[in-house]
Amino acid sequence: LLPIPVDLRQTDQIAQMFAQVRDRFGGVDVMINNAGLGKMAPLMSGDSDSWREMLEVNVLALAICSREAIRDMRRRGDDGHVIHISSMASHRVPPASGMYSATKFAVRALTEALRQELREASSAIRVTAISPGYVETEFAQIYHGKQEAAASTYGRFKCLESADIANAVIYVLGQPPHVQVHDLLMRPTQQPG
Repeated sequence: LLPIPVDLRQTDQIAQMFAQVRDRFGGVDVMINNAGLGKMAPLMSGDSDSWREMLEVNVLALAICSREAIRDMRRRGDDGHVIHISSMASHRVPPASGMYSATKFAVRALTEALRQELREASSAIRVTAISPGYVETEFAQIYHGKQEAAASTYGRFKCLESADIANAVIYVLGQPPHVQVHDLLMRPTQQPG
């Protein structure tokens, strides 16, 4: 384990992280783009800085990290797997979540575009998006900006847990080389929308 603190809004810090991984491990075999954030910033009244931060972290950093990981994978035998942790918000637009959903719709587009580029390059590298619904994390507190909103969000029904998403990642990675799980949608059984 090599923990490296990185501000994913800073391209130079991302580059330094990948350099450290190359120095220590020789490169990347599996890239899981899990970093992401949402803020309540509606399109009619949202704060531009909140929009910018969501776009930088959820879209641009994901694209940069994917590019750097694929460079390693191609150099190391043109094999590997890129997994984007997306959201059910990439398949629907929850109320007051226009910009957040837009970033997650972008993740879907980037996943498909990357798949097409890899096929065009005759690469064995696979790419997958995992789109969970409600997962009990710090997300709701950050999104709403208050703890009681998080308790309300996660208290309505049994939410997914981080381990559920980890199990989905293990499932995707465990498929034989000829199988690419492209988009895995998962939500709590009781989630209404």
